[in-house]
Amino acid sequence: MAPRQRIFVSDKMQTDYRYELATQTGEGIAQDFRPHYTPEEMLKLGVFEGKYLSDCTNEFPDSWFTEAKTSDQPDVSLNHFAIKSRQPLGAWREKGWIYGPDPRGWFQWYCRYYLGRRLTEIDRTQIGRWKAFARHARQVRANCYPGDVFCRPRQRQALLQWSYDPFI
Repeated sequence: MAPRQRIFVSDKMQTDYRYELATQTGEGIAQDFRPHYTPEEMLKLGVFEGKYLSDCTNEFPDSWFTEAKTSDQPDVSLNHFAIKSRQPLGAWREKGWIYGPDPRGWFQWYCRYYLGRRLTEIDRTQIGRWKAFARHARQVRANCYPGDVFCRPRQRQALLQWSYDPFI
């Protein structure tokens, strides 16, 4: 058995954090977790106003950032739907949306999970949160025609940031 790859993290929000990859990238995904986009696809489409991972690109594959829409400052025009659809990290903390060793929240967890990190309890919690977000996809399907990308753009941007396409 080959030794597990270790990832060392040192960025603006986390220093001296380490984790091991238990699976190959994109493999071993829980059966009840079927995101519509990979982290690379999400970054290319435009999420979190381009700011989310701008200071921690060394942790993830270079290919994720080749066509990613990133910025050192939040820029709404980089979002796929060019609309603000996020709350500040402080609001996430206040609402208890930050879990375990992922100070940037759900998307950071998803990137690390997709890369191959496994933390049983944290994974279960985050997958449960992802499943609960499906209610927004149901609302878009109930109120929008599939080809109408201008219908509920804020909700659609939020769905994209949770790796959902309401019409898949």
